[in-house]
Amino acid sequence: MMLALRRRDELVCRQVVELVNDYLEGALSRRDRRRFERHLRACPNCTAYLEQMRVTVAATGLLTPEDLTPEATAEFTRLFRSWTDADGGGGGGGVDGTVPPA
Repeated sequence: MMLALRRRDELVCRQVVELVNDYLEGALSRRDRRRFERHLRACPNCTAYLEQMRVTVAATGLLTPEDLTPEATAEFTRLFRSWTDADGGGGGGGVDGTVPPA
């Protein structure tokens, strides 16, 4: 999902946070990538956030369902159900009405 950027040259931290996925996926235009990287050079907090996201993506890409403890599986299921309930998913079911296994 590409975020429409403001016309000014400099990005603010909030914009950088919103663009991290597009940046990591190589989906930014050349101009926006330069603006993104220029902000990173001046902002240690956003640079640290980008590195945390890289580590998170690398780590989660290695997980399989068998890697999760029963407690972690139950917690993820609980979080998913509360999210779908809050989003109007109805009764904890997903978009198609199914309920993830507990």
